[in-house]
Amino acid sequence: MAAPCYLGWDFSTQQLKVIAIDEQLRVIYEDNVHFDKDLPEFKTQGGVYIHSDRLTVTSPVLMWVKALDMILEKMKSSGFNFSQVRALSGAGQQHGSVYWKKGSIQILKNASSQLPLHQSLKACFSVSNSPIWMDSSTASQCGALEKAVGGAQCLASITGSRAYERFTGNQIAKIYSQNPEVYMQTERISLVSSFAASLFLGAYAPIDYSDGSGMNLLQIWEKVWSASCLDACAPGLEEKLGCPVPSHSVLGPISPYYSQRYGFSPDCKVVAFTGDNPASLAGMRLQEGDIAISLGTSDTLFLWIQEPTPALEGHILCNPVDSRTYMALLCFKNGSLMRERIRDECASGSWDEFSKALSSSAAGNNGNLGFYFDVMEITPEAVGIHRFNRDNQKVSDFPKEVEIRALIEGQFMAKRIHAEKLGYKVSK
Repeated sequence: MAAPCYLGWDFSTQQLKVIAIDEQLRVIYEDNVHFDKDLPEFKTQGGVYIHSDRLTVTSPVLMWVKALDMILEKMKSSGFNFSQVRALSGAGQQHGSVYWKKGSIQILKNASSQLPLHQSLKACFSVSNSPIWMDSSTASQCGALEKAVGGAQCLASITGSRAYERFTGNQIAKIYSQNPEVYMQTERISLVSSFAASLFLGAYAPIDYSDGSGMNLLQIWEKVWSASCLDACAPGLEEKLGCPVPSHSVLGPISPYYSQRYGFSPDCKVVAFTGDNPASLAGMRLQEGDIAISLGTSDTLFLWIQEPTPALEGHILCNPVDSRTYMALLCFKNGSLMRERIRDECASGSWDEFSKALSSSAAGNNGNLGFYFDVMEITPEAVGIHRFNRDNQKVSDFPKEVEIRALIEGQFMAKRIHAEKLGYKVSK
């Protein structure tokens, strides 16, 4: 009998990835489908369509389904033994939403194993191009939602975040206001994560608490949909969303489609999928008091907290590992590009020189402090380079070593300060 293994899926912006691990967490298989390169018929750029208004950004739903068909066929061709898979779960890009047309549940449930899944589902979506996290076309809906519940801070206190244009409640409100007939034709609204789980389950998978708390719709304290937020977005919305569930819920056995077409065991379990950021917290095995920082084009900070204090900056999400606790998420736009510019100006483009200069200056930078925002920052909303000497006087420049330490210390102090505002407590 084949040794048991487990599949993890990642439905991200630019590609679909799969990994198989054994019971010792050793990787035994991995593969991916890159949307632009491997599915050129959809004509995406970076996995998305950027519309003419430069605000609306969507991705074709069928591309995601076809990518799943493609990667499963690749696994089959390579001789992967699907019968050894005991359970599967995964993550999806946060804030994307999928709109299932009335009657689609029967098509999903009864999909013919003789056909690739994308052929069976091609008429199942009332919105063919899903709004995703890059979309920023819902400013008016955000304003209306905040007004309906008593303001931005009130909304943050209910849902963990003030209104954001990419958040799903505001995207649903836009679809309802612009195309009410399309909204009425929709029987279920999924997030990308619960949509992906639905494909494996052969039924509509519920939204999990953690990804659901990135919608401006979930009461993060009670883990139920907020009636006032739902009413502000669209009528009859609760029925279309279904009941949210803990992120570690076992949803049921895999659809017979996969047993018949690929040889999965009928006993293979589908565990709730979640958003990519919550999945990162779970995958890094963070515990209470831990902070993780992703240093990328944008720097992302996420942390495990017990008693959050939702604010106008950052996000509070339900913790995917422990439903009684929370995770906080902060995004800083001036990340690696800002560091690279100072490296180029002060260290001849060399990270080695940059590191030496940093090491040669004292912690605390002798009281010199800098804030570096080449582009309008998210947290806080500010722009420009601002330098202050030890006497708190604004200055126009620093020596190179001072500049480098001011940049690094300023960036990391900002992260700690804003984390503490959201309820993070530094362990003694």
